[in-house]
Amino acid sequence: RFQQVQSMMYDLMEWRSQLLSGTLPKDELKELKQKVTSKIDYGNKILELDLIVRDEDGNILDPDQTSVISLFHAHEEATNKITERIKEETSKDQPDYGSYSRMSSSPTHSLYVFVRNFVCRIGEDAELFMSLYDPQKLTVISENYLVRWGSRGFPKEIDMLNNLKVVFTDLGNKDLSRDKIYLVCQIVRVGRMDLKDSNSKKYTQGLRRPFGVAG
Repeated sequence: RFQQVQSMMYDLMEWRSQLLSGTLPKDELKELKQKVTSKIDYGNKILELDLIVRDEDGNILDPDQTSVISLFHAHEEATNKITERIKEETSKDQPDYGSYSRMSSSPTHSLYVFVRNFVCRIGEDAELFMSLYDPQKLTVISENYLVRWGSRGFPKEIDMLNNLKVVFTDLGNKDLSRDKIYLVCQIVRVGRMDLKDSNSKKYTQGLRRPFGVAG
């Protein structure tokens, strides 16, 4: 029984990370919620806890707004589903429930990045685009994190000073198995067409020009 509960807890932890990632389509999200509630009900049953009745979407039925007959039918249906589930679980071979093997198969991972400073003599405002890059496949494997940097050497939003943080989410085991992953920063200068242009007649503002890259 301990191994059964341990396995279910690992499954719930993995599914929870998927739900919190916010990357699932609506239909997959609904299906995953139903799997979560089904797993919880099954765990309550084998632990001899109270049975929770739910609607089709997995929401707990409110006894104050649901008739007694409807609650009875819901209890009866839930009991039958859980009984069938227990028969299926006991009839098949149980896999290895080692904690390491279960946790290592988690489908999602995250990378936390804290930008402390940006040192580069540009002379104008800049936009920094940070992303994860696979050098072997020559492809970007994440979305860009944008930081607007001022010409005076501080973030444009001064209240973000020492608070430039980002979490790259939804990284799978396939990403962890890559030989190398680079954190690439693309620098875009925002201002004049040419830094040497000091003539007021030719002076322009707001032009975005590629300036550099770092990894």
